Amino acid sequence: MTTTSWSVTRLLRDRNATLYLTGVVVSGFGSSALWLVSGVWVKDLTGSNGLAALCTATLWAPTLAGPVLGTLADRVRRKPLLICTNLALAVLLLPLWTVDSPGSVPLLLTVLFLYGAAGVVEDAASSALVAAAVDPALLGDFNGLRMTAREGMKLVAPLTGAALYTAYGGPSVALLDALTFVLAAGLCALLRVREERPGPAVGNWRRQTAEGARLLWAHPALRPLVRAGGATLCLASLGSSLNYAVVAALGRSPAYVGVMYAVQGVGSVAVGLVSGPALRRLGERRFAAYGIALTGVAVAGRAVPSDIALLACSLAGGLGLPCVLIAAYTAVQREIPAAALGRATATADTLMFTPNVIGLAVGAALVELVDRRLLLAVLGGALLATAGSLVQRSASRTAARSPSDANPA
Repeated sequence: MTTTSWSVTRLLRDRNATLYLTGVVVSGFGSSALWLVSGVWVKDLTGSNGLAALCTATLWAPTLAGPVLGTLADRVRRKPLLICTNLALAVLLLPLWTVDSPGSVPLLLTVLFLYGAAGVVEDAASSALVAAAVDPALLGDFNGLRMTAREGMKLVAPLTGAALYTAYGGPSVALLDALTFVLAAGLCALLRVREERPGPAVGNWRRQTAEGARLLWAHPALRPLVRAGGATLCLASLGSSLNYAVVAALGRSPAYVGVMYAVQGVGSVAVGLVSGPALRRLGERRFAAYGIALTGVAVAGRAVPSDIALLACSLAGGLGLPCVLIAAYTAVQREIPAAALGRATATADTLMFTPNVIGLAVGAALVELVDRRLLLAVLGGALLATAGSLVQRSASRTAARSPSDANPA
């Protein structure tokens, strides 16, 4: 049995890990279906491309308040918070049954905003709960499988959601998503984990929120990982904004971008299966650096005018891009004290994913101003430089250790 299959098998024998991953699959299925359908729904009701695109922006907007929302996950016990959040999301989706005209679009956008905010709280609480419920030696494997589960649902759920929407309309997809959250709450209730009641809060809410950022930025191992994650997502999103131009240069229709995303998703599913053993062998920094370097090659390679090269680069991007995220989340779970893990995770999300949104906006402007091949080459080079910086830091840190560090006795 290979190291990868052994670690995956060992993880899936863990009751808590299996329950949690099943919950990720169930709720991720509903979420992925709704996220796609919401834009189509608004487009059909209003005919506006701008309002349709606003759905995605509305879902992502609460990430900017991650440090504040993540503090909530450190003020209460995480398991009851996750159960309540999942049930609250199920109830939140029920008003979408009334969305049937352009005048009800503001209600849909409001629900999506609250949906995104609850998702930030849920991600922060679940990351902290996982650190207590799963064997620390298997955290890398777990985060990889969680990535596999989420990306796998993105390959299946949008098609299911689109078919359901076509047959029965948007409310049916909202109902499906609500049912998945009820099931996820039930699975979370079955987790066996002992949580201490959080101690009295020290300082006001603002001070507690700032503590998550301080812990991340003061930590010599976490700061470069989170910073590299933000840079990578920004540069990769700049590259993805050129996808339609790249496809058009090949003489393909815009729908061909969907093929690129599907191939990229296959790569993301695959890397999640091997991330645990790779993290143990390479460490967080080198694992992240190799993934960023592969992403850089994939971005630059899209300048080659070939279908085969484009699909190969999509696969390489899917393999490389998740590495820095898996490495960063695993490092945060291992290094940050449990009492502050919720806000630290949410802060890391904000620091890494806000540049992603900025990159999409800037890329949309640059695509009309700069030759795509030049821009792709520059972005690929910047990603390789980001990877090189991480490797250099890792090497210098290793070189600074004395031989006695390997044998402290």
